[in-house]
Amino acid sequence: MPEGDSLRRAAARLDAALVGAPLVRAELRWPTAATVDLVGRSVLGTRPYGKHLLTRLDDGRTLHTHLRMDGTWRVARTGSSGARAGSPDVRAVLATPTWTAIGLKLGMLDVVPTPAEHTLIGHLGPDILDDPVDAAEALRRWALAGSTPVAEVLLDQRVVAGIGTIYAAESLFAERLWPWTPAHAVPDPARLLGVARRLMQRSVAAGPRPSNVHGRARRPCPRCGTPIAVGQARRPPQERPIFYCPRCQRPPGDA
Repeated sequence: MPEGDSLRRAAARLDAALVGAPLVRAELRWPTAATVDLVGRSVLGTRPYGKHLLTRLDDGRTLHTHLRMDGTWRVARTGSSGARAGSPDVRAVLATPTWTAIGLKLGMLDVVPTPAEHTLIGHLGPDILDDPVDAAEALRRWALAGSTPVAEVLLDQRVVAGIGTIYAAESLFAERLWPWTPAHAVPDPARLLGVARRLMQRSVAAGPRPSNVHGRARRPCPRCGTPIAVGQARRPPQERPIFYCPRCQRPPGDA
């Protein structure tokens, strides 16, 4: 599933394509929004929040989308073959005279009054990439997690929004933390969240870097050479893979 860094890049692409000119084509191929007419409206900007995108329009409405596992927004020059949007995977089309943005395999789509955005994202914790991030609120929510495994707390969007399996694994590896350490036993949650934030900020600025552990099962750890292992966070059907080094990230008290 795309994580907060990917959503920041997607929002930047949408802004570059859509802001500054009225929409000449707008198709929402979604059962609850199929009759919504956005033609003639102008996009003010797209606000990423966690794993959500809030595309705000000049008439006081917001188009909310979520990519879930496979969704993406692509941009093509209006009138080109790439802007035809004939695929059955297309869920949204927004076009200015110059550029066309196409939402493929989107997992959520809503149109709401902009002041009502909180009804869609109000349950989420602070966005890890906000500037400034509300660290005090994130730590308050963390403190409520108790004995929940740290990997699951990092993945819980109600604690901090934007972190997924990649940056949960990479930040835990950076801090040499066993993914199933109880949240209350993590020595410095603020430091751990800061590491995740810096890794994601670097990705936003320069693009993703090769992972140290994520997706590298059975390959050597870049620190000690031990084969990377993969475990599970959360219970089905919400389970997620967590990659880690069994040697560098030992359980607390394990010699």
